[in-house]
Formats: sequence, structure tokens, C-alpha cells
Amino acid sequence: KGQIVDNADWLLGLKYIDFLRDYGALFSVNVMLTKASVKSRLEKGMSFLEFNYQLLQAYDFLELFRRYNCKLQIGGDDQWGNIVGGIDLVRRLEQTEVGCITFPLLTTASGAKMGKTANGAVWLDEKKYSPYDYFQFWVNADDRDVARFLKLFTFLPMSEIAELEKLQGADIRKAKQVLAFEATKILHGEEAAQEALKGAKAAFGGGASGDVDSMPKYESSFPVSIVSLLAETGLCSSKGDARRSIAGGGIRVNGEKVTDPELSLDSEMLDDSNALLLQKGKKNKLRIIKQP
Repeated sequence: KGQIVDNADWLLGLKYIDFLRDYGALFSVNVMLTKASVKSRLEKGMSFLEFNYQLLQAYDFLELFRRYNCKLQIGGDDQWGNIVGGIDLVRRLEQTEVGCITFPLLTTASGAKMGKTANGAVWLDEKKYSPYDYFQFWVNADDRDVARFLKLFTFLPMSEIAELEKLQGADIRKAKQVLAFEATKILHGEEAAQEALKGAKAAFGGGASGDVDSMPKYESSFPVSIVSLLAETGLCSSKGDARRSIAGGGIRVNGEKVTDPELSLDSEMLDDSNALLLQKGKKNKLRIIKQP
């Protein structure tokens, strides 16, 4: 049975001088500097806090062994040096052999790491990242990654994936939609995946084959400043960002480019369902609905 534990339970009570005396003396700076995770960061600059992380993660392994008899740590390749430090610490203090398994980090075709700290990372919790946004994350995958992601993140038969791999040019979007649908279905269920697909078709397919009610939406009073609305909805990170996006030609309302940052959106811009379409760039669209 799995357990989720918080290393704050043993780290927050540590006294720094005591920790350095009892555990810091067991680590060689020369050895720490040979670790790939340290060498790669030294080239760009590394804080003393980051350098200490190897000691803290090693101590985590020691405490997990002592408290829960944990003998195997699993992590990404970039954690190898830190985990090995823990293996050595357990061996020195407990005279016991423990081990580790590491896996290659998942990267995109551009070489960027996909992870919790990577730019554009996603949440699995639908309260923090909606099924629609999760769907769009996969639709926006690099063309070069689609076949590999289908193999990694869906349960489709390899024969079906092989057929999708043959798609080229504009047709590859069909494979992306399959990837997005299957990945969303696994995480959020088929009903949520269907809703996300309908919303995507409404937002990016001219609305002909989609359901605008399935699009991400935001309620607002009217009239409202375009700059304020962009910031409130999160399409832009701030009013300053909104003004820069408008100046750069990246904002549209109902398909029309916005050029005036002082624009006020009023009820005359709403369609028959009392809504309008607010867009940033090509991929971020939001249905703004008038508050009752």
C-alpha cells in the first residue's frame, strides 16, 4: 500500500549547525562537483541553496529508510547524483545497501523538458487546469512529437498509431485530435473528453461542427474595458501585458483585431446568446458571457 509523506516532517525541525556537523561532514565537495546535475548548473550559475539540495535529498532517503524501511528510490535521470548521495549516506550510517532506479526525462522534439517546473506545464487537477485546457495542451503538441506521445500517453493499438503516423501536413491535426481526446479521456473521462472536443471544434472549426457551450467561458458585466477584461480572465497576466498584446496585434474580439487599448466592450457586440468571443493569439479563445 502506497503512502504519501511530507519531508517537512523531518526537515523543518533540523538545526543547521547540527545538520552540517552530523551529515555535512559525510559529503565530499569534490565528489559533489562531479555530479552531472551540479556540473550542468555551474555553467549557468548555481546558488548555495541549490548546491545544498543534494544533502537534503540524501537525508530524505535516510529518513525514509529509518521511518518506513524504504530501500528503493525512483526518479528522473537528473536526480541520479542526489539519489546516489542518499544511497551512500544510508550505507555509511546504517550499514545497509539501498538502491535506485532512474528514468530518462521526457522531452519535446525541441529538447525542452516536460515537467512540473517546465514552462507550459499542466495540472492534472481539473480545478487548476480544465479538461478543455488539457485537451488543447495535447492538440498544440509539436508535429514531431505526436506519434511518440500517442505511444506514451494513450492505450491505442500500435496498429492504429502506425496509421496515424502516416498523416502529413495539415492532416496531422487529425492525429493531434486523437491524441488530445484519448489523453483527456484517460484523465478526466470520456464525457469530459467529448465536451472538450466539442469546445475545440466550436473555437477553431468555425462553430459549424462544435458546441459553443462547451468552450471555456467567463461571465462579465458590460460595458467593460478590453484591457481590464483581458487581465481579469487570465488571457493576459496583467493590464500592462494586455496593452502590449493589443499593440502587437494579438487580440481579437469576435474575430476582429483590436487596435485601441481604450476600447470599451458593450452589449451591442454580443451575439444572440448574449456572448462574444475574446481571443489572444491563435490558440487562446474565451467565450465572454454577459452576467444576468
